[in-house]
Amino acid sequence: MFASLSDRLSATFKSLRGKGRLSESDIETTVAQIRRALLDADVAVPAVRAFTAAVREQAGGVEVSEALNPAQQIVKIVHAELVEILGGESRELSLAKHPPTVIMLAGLQGAGKTTLAGKLGRWLREQGHTPLLVASDLQRPNAVNQLQIGGGQAGVPVWAPEPGNGVGDPVEVARSGVARARDKHHDVVIVDTAGRLGVDTEMMGQAADIRDAVQPDETLFVVDAMIGQDAVTTAQAFAEGVGFTGVVLAKLDGDTRGGAALSIRTVTGKPVLFASTGEKLTDFERFHPDRMASRILDMGDVLTLIEQAEKAFDERQAAEIAEKLSGDGDFTLDDFLSQMQQMKQLGSMKKMLGMLPGMGQMREQLENFDERDVVHVEAIVQSMTPAERANPKILNGSRRSRIARGSGTTVTEVNQMVERFDQAKTMMRSMARSGGRGGPGGLPGMGGMPGMGGMPGAGKKSKGRMQPPPKNRKKGKSGNPAKRARQEREAAERAAKAKSGSSFGVGATTDEVDPDSLSLPPGFEKFLGR
Repeated sequence: MFASLSDRLSATFKSLRGKGRLSESDIETTVAQIRRALLDADVAVPAVRAFTAAVREQAGGVEVSEALNPAQQIVKIVHAELVEILGGESRELSLAKHPPTVIMLAGLQGAGKTTLAGKLGRWLREQGHTPLLVASDLQRPNAVNQLQIGGGQAGVPVWAPEPGNGVGDPVEVARSGVARARDKHHDVVIVDTAGRLGVDTEMMGQAADIRDAVQPDETLFVVDAMIGQDAVTTAQAFAEGVGFTGVVLAKLDGDTRGGAALSIRTVTGKPVLFASTGEKLTDFERFHPDRMASRILDMGDVLTLIEQAEKAFDERQAAEIAEKLSGDGDFTLDDFLSQMQQMKQLGSMKKMLGMLPGMGQMREQLENFDERDVVHVEAIVQSMTPAERANPKILNGSRRSRIARGSGTTVTEVNQMVERFDQAKTMMRSMARSGGRGGPGGLPGMGGMPGMGGMPGAGKKSKGRMQPPPKNRKKGKSGNPAKRARQEREAAERAAKAKSGSSFGVGATTDEVDPDSLSLPPGFEKFLGR
């Protein structure tokens, strides 16, 4: 969603590179460019004014730093102000001292309240709570049925005494839902309320009546992040008519400019608590202003990536694979397939890669990434016999042809997958032997996933088979005595240097991969067991 804003800000910072210090004109030019970028992103004018004023004040009073150049100083200031405009520190849900905690969802029709109720219920269940969903949206057709389906998928019970579709009293349903939760010992109640296509008196009256009936501990305003400035107008109307304690941004995976996310906190003063980033129940996360600011500035969101990976990966299985890579066994295609399947549990590969620092510079490759490539790799491996998975070296022409037919791919794709597997295996083994950095405890296959180009998911660069690099031919000895003597002397020096150890450590060979050259993003040490 913030791609356009991120690109504009990156271009602004790039223009400051090479400058020794910031002048008044540099600051004014930079602030003007940031203002235009925010306005183009549909950020509310009051928020833009507050943001640019803070950046101008901070940049004008910043001391010259020996560690940071002007561009880095501006990035630091903008990052701090983005965190502030997005809400500062993350806030937890306010839980009642005496259960159940009542959470009321409010917002316009189509904002995604019913879907969000299922996501929030699932998230709370994973946190150790016992939530109950209450179907108080009796106006929209099939809203009750939709909540029942969502609750079933999330593993959360639903209280729906009325069929909906215009039948029943939503206030009484909400009141009875809280009583039901108290009787059945549910510690959290999530009340789904009705919305309208626009803000009207009837809608506000009904929401206020439900609020008065259940006395919610949290009233969450669910806003569609794709509707731009209308989101701010609607938020103001709800704040005045019903009141809310927090905001949930839905459809944050959209392709709009994202101004609503940067405006609501400034306009309403209420924090953003959660973000919905997709259609699946798992596409739901806590909203962290500092992490969102880092994403906007193309600094990545490694902490969220690590948290998701910790949930998806099996520690015991990762330890077994680490032993194989360290030399006690052989890393086979079966191991690779299991890692691939665990990576799929993280969700969209495109979204996962987008959390890495600097990936804004590879946005075109990410956009062209085809999630089906992962499925093709799985199909190829699953079409092999156990012996072939254990030892890919036995794959001759007829075997590869059979595998291609069984997986619905071509022999060329099978060849590419095997080549990529060998490359990834070599790299991961070198990394594991050097101390586990980037090994199976990390994100498997990230250094070159079979069948998906140089970057995971970047796509194939060509339809043909990737050509191996040209072999270095050994030069013959010169017929000139002086030149031949120089060649022999240089060869002796190279041999002595190799014997004493290379620049990457004693005994390092050209076939090994230097882990420090991989430039893994900071923050992975926690997840890699360091």
